[in-house]
This record gives sequence, structure tokens and C-alpha cells, in this order.
Amino acid sequence: MNALPIMIGVLCVLAIAYRYYSAFLAAKVAVLDDTRVTPAHEFKDGHNYHPTNKWVLFGHHFAAISGAGPLIGPVLAAQFGYLPGLLWLLIGVCLAGAVQDFLILAASLRHKGRSLAQIAREEIGPVSGGAGIAAIIFITIVALASLGSVVVKALSGEEVAVNAGSRIVLSEKAQAFGEHGEIVKIPAKTRLAIPSEVKSVAEGPARVVYKEFPLTFAQEVTFVDPADQQHVLAAEPGVEVQLAKPAKLSIPGSSWGIFTLATSIPIALFMGLWMYVLRKNSPTRIVEASVIGVILMLTCVQLGHYVPGTGLGDLLNLNRRQVIVAMAVYGFVASVLPVWLLLCPRDYLSSYLKIGTIASLVIGVIIVNPKLEMPYFVSAFAHGGGPNVQGAIFPFLFITIMCGSISGFHALVSSGTTPKMIDKESNARMIGYGAMLMEGLVGIVAMIAACSLAPADYYAIQIPMDKQAGYEEKVRGIRGIDGDHDNLSVYEFQVGENLRGRTGGAVTLAVGMSKIFGGFSFFEKLIGYWYHFAIMFEALFILTTIDTGTRIGRFLVQEVMGKIKPELGRVDWWPGAIFSTLIIVFCWSALLWNNDVMTIWGMFGIANQLLAVVALCVATTVMINAGRARYAAVTGLPLLFCVSTTMTAGIIQIQNFYGKAQTSAVPKEVNSAWLNLVLIAIMLACVVGVLADSVRAWLHPKHSVASAAIPAAGN
Repeated sequence: MNALPIMIGVLCVLAIAYRYYSAFLAAKVAVLDDTRVTPAHEFKDGHNYHPTNKWVLFGHHFAAISGAGPLIGPVLAAQFGYLPGLLWLLIGVCLAGAVQDFLILAASLRHKGRSLAQIAREEIGPVSGGAGIAAIIFITIVALASLGSVVVKALSGEEVAVNAGSRIVLSEKAQAFGEHGEIVKIPAKTRLAIPSEVKSVAEGPARVVYKEFPLTFAQEVTFVDPADQQHVLAAEPGVEVQLAKPAKLSIPGSSWGIFTLATSIPIALFMGLWMYVLRKNSPTRIVEASVIGVILMLTCVQLGHYVPGTGLGDLLNLNRRQVIVAMAVYGFVASVLPVWLLLCPRDYLSSYLKIGTIASLVIGVIIVNPKLEMPYFVSAFAHGGGPNVQGAIFPFLFITIMCGSISGFHALVSSGTTPKMIDKESNARMIGYGAMLMEGLVGIVAMIAACSLAPADYYAIQIPMDKQAGYEEKVRGIRGIDGDHDNLSVYEFQVGENLRGRTGGAVTLAVGMSKIFGGFSFFEKLIGYWYHFAIMFEALFILTTIDTGTRIGRFLVQEVMGKIKPELGRVDWWPGAIFSTLIIVFCWSALLWNNDVMTIWGMFGIANQLLAVVALCVATTVMINAGRARYAAVTGLPLLFCVSTTMTAGIIQIQNFYGKAQTSAVPKEVNSAWLNLVLIAIMLACVVGVLADSVRAWLHPKHSVASAAIPAAGN
């Protein structure tokens, strides 16, 4: 199957949905009215409430909602084939995700820009308000940790496990270096065979199967056993050495990506000062700032190409913990500074890169028309046991692909920063519904990019090196998996990195994107450039959600603290803003510090979709209280679907974490399993409380004060 017919069909469906369905929602369900004063004008303070040009705000909103979900989720779900994920992305975004985002944004406009929890308290009742804010705080922390985990995976250096019993055949003599000679550099073209214990078809005794990996480039290895190190250092080229104990293969971080992301911050600060201080009264200040910002940003992207291999590159080659600390510092600063100074201009700036890259990929798919090498359905993993998603296709497909179809996190943005900057109500349709359609398109393009890789290459990247042998039997029947990894060897040479076992989805997506761009004849020699550009693009995509999410989390914590001491609840009081931001940043960075991306992604999926359940409950209640119960199905049907999939996944995950806590012999794993189990249980309990309270409110609707001035639909 080629991608061109799919892309044309997708674009037609999205255009029809925006033209007709969003118009229906705007006229009949939300009843937008430009004569009403928006919160941005009513409470204008130049800090959080600030009327903003609709195009600038569209860029901010799209940048804020478009995080890891639409990029990584479809890549991980590609293990099931391209069709299940494609259908969920297309149907979900038109009928569920965009509906939720738009109606929550409209509800927040009518409630003076208040948060989702505050709207729940007013429209449903105090029980839902309390349970809602507890659920939202927990879910926000999990979501930010998960988004951050993808950035860490994309930018930081990492270590790949090399099992005991592995066999190394050197192409030339190895060399030791490091302060105490503890690191060994094995040369390029070394052959590494890693064993894995697997069960036979009859599930009898475990047997050892080896998987060989040709290393395209020289790699650094840290040995657990000094004797293993000495044997490797003494080995002659072509002579096999077998390791007695495990070792770690080191992969450097992306200094190019770190450099480009770091330079985007001063550029955004300059744009904010240009628009709101230096050229405050100029009617062309937005255009001027945009042109300057884009030119500077593209220049820095190009300059980043020359950073690796220099002293600056060594300085920016950060490990996992260093990237986490850097993100925490950035999230804190972005949350505390005025919204117009850093958050809005940086999101607006990054939106150019985001939208421009996605538009280029869409055009690339149409022109290059890549073949989808992945089958439309992979039955081997439909019932569970996949390398990315361990669970069955139902319900885990629907929590693996989140933001591209429906995302509860978006409801926080739609009731957080965005409603405080809407200039007039009619802008909500383009910003709320339109931006979500754009994100759905991002998810579909990511799915196409991942599925354009041969299955052999996809699974070679996505499965950890120490576990690939164990998947041999299960994936043998998938098209393309029996062949040699010649394509991946070529990609490794072109991008200048070893790619095997680089799990998490970020590397797989970058390879797929670079393959599409490389399909243009004049770009075919620049695949290495496009690969590193894609890594930087993914990280930039996600970081804009980190800063907005941290700010929203700060608002939620201040809302709770304001019940204890009123000053702490004031968003313009610096001590309260700093203290609440520290709480949020510490919580999500600590959770990220102690979990890996694959563990935390499943939690994020459940947390995110549970928050969508809360948002849909609120949207349905607002509709019923406003006298428009006849349209309740537009949110009620997506609500029923999200409840069935997410509650099922949550219960299964609780069982899995409980089993891990009971069987693991590693104290850190046991503690992490119990923490994750408790977090999911708390979120499920809070959402069940909101659901029960919502049903009570639907049976006994009350007149909505916020909707009192809105004419009933059809009048």
C-alpha cells in the first residue's frame, strides 16, 4: 500500500469535519457570540490575561497541545500495523478530540477563563470540583513526566545492555581510555552477538538464542567484569571473545538538538520584548518579530549541524540526569515569567517550525508517495506480547495513541492559558477545533513515517538489543523481517550513529522522517542532516508542552493553596507563583528521574485518557445545564468509549504493577511498581467520583449562570 491515497483521503476528511461539523458545534452547541466580552479583555492584567492576535494564539495553542502523544504514540502503535492506528487517529480526532478541545475552550470563556476543575465545581458540584482537581493534579504530573521522558530519550546519551554470554569479534584492536581506563572503545565493523533466553513452542525449558549486530561505528563499552575487559583489550582481530558478565554499550546524546533548543529561548525572549516593549505601538510588530524569529531559528538549526565533534558539542553532550535537570530549570522559569515574555513567543516561534515541518512531510508524502512496508495488521501482537505495547490491541491501542485522537491534557490548555488570551469568541472555533485537527494530522504523518520503514528495520530499532533474539520466532512471519538489516546499516552510515535497540519511538520516527525527505532526489544525500533535524524537531515539539503544562500545574496548585491562604492563590503574587511552580516541577521531574520511558508511557496513556473522561463529563454537563441536552450525544458517545477503554486498561495495569511488585527482587523496581500502582488507583477513584457526580447532575440539571445570556439553540 502506498501512502498517497491515504494522505489525500485524510486531508479530505479533516477539511469536511472542520467546514461542517465544527460550524455545527459553533452555532448550535457552543453558540459563539462576538458581542460578549472575553476574559482577556475583562481581566486584562498584562501577565496572564492578555488579548492576543488569533494567529499568534493559534500558534501558542497548537504548540502547547502538540507534545509527545501525536509523535510517539503512533510510532509505538505501529507494532499492530498501520490500519488500526490510522482509523483511531482519523475518527477520534474529528468526533472526539477536537470536540472536547473546542467545547472546553468555549466553556472556559463563559466561566471567566476558569480552569477545568473550577468549571466542574460550578456546573456539576463540589464533589466533582474536589475530585476533579485532585485527578487533574495527579494526571498533570504524570503527563509532564511522560512528555519529558521522550525528550530525555531523544536528546540524552544512553546505555544499551549487553548480556552475559555475548560474543565480540573485533575488526581491529580495542583501546582503553577514561580517567582510570574503565572504558573500552571497540572499533567500527565489530560484530556483537547478544544472547536472549527464550521459551520453545511447547513452553519447555529456556534455550539461548543469539542475535548478531554489526556495529557501523566505534562504540564505547563499560565492563562489569575486569577480566572481560582485559580479554577484549588483548583479543586479536577476528578472534571471538565471550563475556562472562554483562556490559554497557554507550550511545552519545544529541548535542545538535540541545544547541538548537537552547538558542530558541533567547530568541523567544527577544521576540516577546520586540512585540510588547520595543515595538509596542507598531501595527506590524507581530510580522516583524515573526520574520526575525524564524530567520534566527533556522540559522541556529543550520549552525547546530557543526556543533557535534567540537568542544561545545562535548559540553552539550548531556546524560539522562543532566537533561532532566535542564528541563526542570526551563519549566520553572517559563512558568514564573509573564506569559507574553517567554511562553507565548516561544510557542509561536516553535509553531512555525512545527507546522512547517509537518506541512513539508505532508507534501513529501504526496510527492514521494512512500510505500507502507509495515502490514496493515500484525496479528502476532494483536493479543499482547508486543515489543512496545505489552497488552492486547484492545484497550491498549487507545491509550498508546492519545493526543492525536483525543487528549485530556488538551482540556487543561483549553481551560488554562488559551481562554485568558482569546480576543473574541469566534476565534475559539479555529483555535480549539482547528488546532486539534492539525494535531491529528501530525499523528497520521508520524504513523506513515514509521510504517514506511521495513518491518525488519522497525523492530531492530524498537526492540532492545538484549531482547531481540527473544522476539525472533514471534516476528518471523511479518513481511520483511527475515531479511538482513541492510537498510538499517545504510541508515546508520548516513546518520553517523548506531540505531539498533534505540527504543522509545523517537529514533524510529526520525529515521522514518529522514527517509521521506530523502525521497526527494536533491535531498537524498542529506539523510543524516534530516535525521538530526527530526530529533531536534521532536524535542522542540514536546518542550513547548512542558512549559505550558508546568504553568497550568502551577495554577492548579495555587487554586488549592488559595483555600488555605488567599495570597497563595493569587496568580500575580510572586512568592505564591514560585512556591507552587517548585512543587509541580519537583513532582514531575522526580517521577521522571525514577522511571523509564516505556514504563511511564503506559501510565501517561491512562492518565491522559482519564482526564479526557473528566473533560467530556464537564462539557456534557455544561451543555445540559445550558438547555441544550438534545446535543449531548456529541460528547456523550466519545465519553462512553473513553470510559470503556481507559478503565479497562487501568485495571489491567494495576494488576501488572501488583504482579511486578510481588515478583521482582530489585528494591527500586518494587518501590516504583507500588508508586505507579497507587497513582493509577488514585486517578481511577477520582474519575469514578466525577462520573457518578456527573450522572446525578444530568438527572437533576441546574440552570447555568455562565450560560444565562446565551440564547437557546434555534431561537
